[in-house]
Amino acid sequence: MPVSRGLSTRRGLLLGVAAATLTARSAAAAQDAYAGSSFRKLTAADWRSRLPPAAFAVLRQADTERPGSSTLLNEKRNGTYHCLGCDLPLFRSAWKYESGTGWPSFYTAIPGALGLKTDWKIGVPRTEYHCAQCLGHHGHRFDDGPRPTGLRYCSNGVALRFRPA
Repeated sequence: MPVSRGLSTRRGLLLGVAAATLTARSAAAAQDAYAGSSFRKLTAADWRSRLPPAAFAVLRQADTERPGSSTLLNEKRNGTYHCLGCDLPLFRSAWKYESGTGWPSFYTAIPGALGLKTDWKIGVPRTEYHCAQCLGHHGHRFDDGPRPTGLRYCSNGVALRFRPA
């Protein structure tokens, strides 16, 4: 391959990647309805004073609670599950199901309540989800859930607050 063609191809590829990255960032910023949230200005010390230690570890440090330890596993009442960090409603009780994993699981979320990102912490890509308002980590989304979505939002119960209807 001639040098000029190789450079041109690489330049085009790099420019295409740069354009796609800027477009994705712009789209994400435009869709971020909570960009100005006061919760995003809190320091780690602020969060430590607001949250129980286990909730701080999950919400602010992306920790995971032990499977089977959440009191919300057996919650059967009608209501809404909110982010413990900022009280944003995330899930409805009608969307909760028994996944057998040991964590509260939901097959869908309230539109606009969650943000997603790729998590490589264990060496393989997983889809992490967080509260759109305070950016607190809640768990991971998997493609092995029930109908109608086929999704499983595997939640750390310690990061949720249940509000009965």
